[in-house]
Amino acid sequence: MLDALQIAVDFATLPVRPEVFTIGPFGEWGPFSLRWYSLSYILAIMLGWWLLVRMIKLPGSPMDGPQLESFITWATLGVILGGRLGYVIFYNPAQYLAEPMAILRLWDGGMSFHGGAAGVILGCFGFGWANKVNGLRVLDYVATVSPLGLGLGRLANFVNGELWGRPTGSDWGVIFPGAGPEPRYPSQLFEAGLEGAVLLAVLSWLFWRTGARLRPGLLSGVFGIGYGSARFIVEYFREPDRQLGILSSGLTMGQTLTLPLILAGILLVVVAMRRRVSVGG
Repeated sequence: MLDALQIAVDFATLPVRPEVFTIGPFGEWGPFSLRWYSLSYILAIMLGWWLLVRMIKLPGSPMDGPQLESFITWATLGVILGGRLGYVIFYNPAQYLAEPMAILRLWDGGMSFHGGAAGVILGCFGFGWANKVNGLRVLDYVATVSPLGLGLGRLANFVNGELWGRPTGSDWGVIFPGAGPEPRYPSQLFEAGLEGAVLLAVLSWLFWRTGARLRPGLLSGVFGIGYGSARFIVEYFREPDRQLGILSSGLTMGQTLTLPLILAGILLVVVAMRRRVSVGG
């Protein structure tokens, strides 16, 4: 059998780096670097906004153009604050209790999808309450474009050489720096495909080709089921978080947090399908 190092892809040989570009240094502040991880958030917000502008032009939209501009602020804060606090609470509380100011160092990484999702949900309903619109229908629109951010974020994880997969146990895979000599699953790419491309295609088809957008909660429910199922499956190929490992339940933290999301998604779909279709906001 050929040596694994000859067949597996050595990540260090790939033409990818965490930084898009670096300029400086600027005195005591050092150099400035724009990282792909940060750019993925920026692109996700811009592309999501671009899509939402077109989506709200269809009859029955829960918000108009000026309201959408206001909502972007709510959504951005929800993603960033929720994502960061979710990571701190669920994945690494001991580190941040010892060094609370490290919570503010977003450039060091450490974001939780589940926390970001909770932040966006609160943002949707807070926006709905403040603007007297249906927050659940706003969430449906946001859920439809959210896979854009998920896909771009997972691609950025791969470029960063982080959140790698478990050892493949064979002579193929990717050898990531800092992960040992064993070939590992490129689980970041699995997630980008399932949580990003596939889920975006399903939700876009439902939104544009069916009346799903007129049933409050239906698109959000499909998103919950789709993302939760994809994440649960890919976690079997993804290396568990070092500080947590496999929980006593036999599941990872990522799998544990997806179960309520899947159940909530099923409930939303069932309730939405029993409702009468309404174009009103």
